[in-house]
Amino acid sequence: MPLISRHVFVEGLKVEAAIGVYDYEHGRTQPLIIDADIRIGLHAIKGLKDTLNYEMVGNLARDLIARGHIKLVETLAEDLAEAVLALPQAEEVRIRISKPEALADAERSGCTVVMRK
Repeated sequence: MPLISRHVFVEGLKVEAAIGVYDYEHGRTQPLIIDADIRIGLHAIKGLKDTLNYEMVGNLARDLIARGHIKLVETLAEDLAEAVLALPQAEEVRIRISKPEALADAERSGCTVVMRK
């Protein structure tokens, strides 16, 4: 049977980030939960060099967060999607970032972005 799609994913990546537009969100970090689904090529995979190492998603997210305060979850999601797509193996990416402490009466809120090359 032919292979029609291949995805690498990370679900529930927990990070702390200085994020938010409100005054009470400045000067502290908040938890974020990142989910990433990355479509990669259909070529033969014989080793790690042939695929997208999903550890890169966490590394890229932490690098973006380390730059300093981020106003919007949407900004972080788009920046992370662009960083993932800069990897040669990535063809399309779906990034979902949840901010679990944003709303007292909801488990999570946040955004999802989808980008492709």
